Amino acid sequence: MNSLSDIKNYKTLAVMGGTFDPIHYGHLVAAETVRQELNIEHVLFIPSGRPPHKQKTRVAGDEHRYLMTVLATANNPYFDVSRMEIDRPGMTYTIDTIKEIRSQCSEDCKLYFITGADAAAEIISWKDPHELVKLCQIVAVTRPGYDKSKIFYELRKAGISPYSFTFLEVPALSISSTDIRNRVSVGKTIRYLLPESVEQYINKLKLYNYQHYWETEPMITEINKKLHYMLSPKRFVHTQGVADESVKLAKIHGADEKKAYLAGLLHDCAKDFSSKEKLKMCDKYGIELDEILVNQSDLTHAFLGAELARDMFGVTDEEVLGAIRYHTTGKPDMTKLEKIVYLADFFEPSRQYFDGIKEIKQYAYEDLDTAVAFSLDHTIEYNRSKNRLIHPLSLQALEYYKGSLPKK
Repeated sequence: MNSLSDIKNYKTLAVMGGTFDPIHYGHLVAAETVRQELNIEHVLFIPSGRPPHKQKTRVAGDEHRYLMTVLATANNPYFDVSRMEIDRPGMTYTIDTIKEIRSQCSEDCKLYFITGADAAAEIISWKDPHELVKLCQIVAVTRPGYDKSKIFYELRKAGISPYSFTFLEVPALSISSTDIRNRVSVGKTIRYLLPESVEQYINKLKLYNYQHYWETEPMITEINKKLHYMLSPKRFVHTQGVADESVKLAKIHGADEKKAYLAGLLHDCAKDFSSKEKLKMCDKYGIELDEILVNQSDLTHAFLGAELARDMFGVTDEEVLGAIRYHTTGKPDMTKLEKIVYLADFFEPSRQYFDGIKEIKQYAYEDLDTAVAFSLDHTIEYNRSKNRLIHPLSLQALEYYKGSLPKK
């Protein structure tokens, strides 16, 4: 619905506002329950614009949220979607939205505003709450067993009659947009939590896979620009995958997500230099070369990467530098961040399939030490089958973590 002209003949209309980031079955069940229980002709979904209480929260783009809401409501003839708030410039207030809708409705139209019970408890902090409850009936949807005493207390304290509110219990409200975003960010399924069309939209655009609040920081932007020119297209895609997989693991295991992203982004920054260039830079940065590193110069890229991260990209955090330095060989007693980047490098999405990749990923999501032990054992066995020399750090790491190897 791009205009409000269609609502002038309604005798009853419910407005459902929200961020809808993303919209899910909890929203849809709530709207349908309200429509049926209160005998309402139509429900108008209005994705929020720029509400004051969301200014410090990262929210998906307006068009994404609008389109997801359209997709979710398309098969219900009693639901419509308005762009009113996302097209309105400046800060968005519910009272302004209700006034605009009220001005288009017939005088005898009964107008409802649907919101969650938690939001209803804070309604006294909204703009012009006393006027709002005069213009519409507030419908507060709650989970079964929700304690409404706090809402009643706050309303009476503010001089607002609780009779301005209608309360309806909706079991599906246990679903939350926050949980859905978090599940997407760590690779968990969101099937059956929202309409399939919305799930497909999120998956196709990777809507919540790469939304890190620091991505627009000047330092990160500059790093990505430099890497774009330093690395081959395939390697650049790989680094993005490792960075995002590192964030997923950091979320699961309680590590610093920004450090994980930065280390993943820079882990291969020295990878695409020629063997001759790598050896020359090792001399420049004082990296000691043993027989293995001389004969397999590609192994130097991790040690060089840490030096370049410091010298060229301005990274001073020793934890990040360590994760870059040991992401190929591993080492005994690795930090949590070192384990995360080491493992993310194995199974980020652009990696070619190899025997053992599924097991490494599964173990990594459950226990880092088990995943590290399994991947070290697998890598050493594979390299020996190719008659390659094994770096001492890898052998020492396997000895350290072998107690965590899964039982065969």
